[in-house]
Amino acid sequence: MPSVISVVVAPPVALLAWIGRQGVWALAVIVLIGVVCPPLGTVLKPYVSEAIFILLCISFMRVDGAALRGYLRRPGLIVTATLWNAIGVPLIAGQVSVLIGLNVRAPDLFLGLMLQMVASPMMAAPALATLMGLDATLVLVTLVTCTALLPLTAPVFAVVFLGEALKLSPVLLGVKLAALLGGSLLAAAVLRRLVGAAAIQRHREPIDGVNIVALLVVVAGMMETVAAEWLAAPAHMLLLSVLVFAVFLVLLATTVVVFRRAGRDVALALGVMACQRNMGLMLAAAGGMLPAATWLYFALSQFPIYLSPLLLRPLIGARREPDAPAETIPRGS
Repeated sequence: MPSVISVVVAPPVALLAWIGRQGVWALAVIVLIGVVCPPLGTVLKPYVSEAIFILLCISFMRVDGAALRGYLRRPGLIVTATLWNAIGVPLIAGQVSVLIGLNVRAPDLFLGLMLQMVASPMMAAPALATLMGLDATLVLVTLVTCTALLPLTAPVFAVVFLGEALKLSPVLLGVKLAALLGGSLLAAAVLRRLVGAAAIQRHREPIDGVNIVALLVVVAGMMETVAAEWLAAPAHMLLLSVLVFAVFLVLLATTVVVFRRAGRDVALALGVMACQRNMGLMLAAAGGMLPAATWLYFALSQFPIYLSPLLLRPLIGARREPDAPAETIPRGS
């Protein structure tokens, strides 16, 4: 006879498992809900930082230390990819933006763009690369190394490019990033120790469901005003939408070109990673102290990120061998 606890717990777990099985379609639905349900965004916006912490915990909890040590057998490529994402991308983006005067003509947009470029890759990047049939080996280890460097690189770029545009001292930004990443890593280590790697793998579908629900909180909170902005200023929103997709594609294409000599699949996987920037992490570190235009830029930037598995998978899949296996990696956010 089932216990009272199992009767109470089983339905929510089953629901989370079903949500977790929806894969790339769930990501597209998240974006749709965020746009068409502004009241939900209003309710969830205060909990964006907590949702990001949960996403980080789940991601770190799923990282296999032994697998990471195995991936480090190619340190040259890892170091190059880390330097490109942590230093090359924000440095080039900052210089180009200043050269064209974006920092003067649209300082809030410049702030959003630079925080995006400074951010490390999303923890979901390996999972998204795998969903698109790409080799995600280097993606996993590179995003870990980039994330480890973020508390050091973010304050430097904040001083060099942002100045007073960021209503938070660069040192405090670094401290908050370190605390957020360190706290989530510690919590993940404790959870992994308590429940064990086998249990995490066995319950991967409900955990995927928790991931998707947390992503809904983040995306809905960011997109609270998107629908109203479209109604109020459709031409401006159209231009901004074109910009975020252009930034996404430029990052993808530039990274593929930079790493083309490493092989087509490696270059594509690193390209997908480079354009999946963890803006939510920067948002959480900034404590929500960002201008409305910066929030809006972050919100619209979620569209290419969460739609990329649907938009890019046919193109990338057509360039791969029909029987080429996709490497399985821990999924995260």
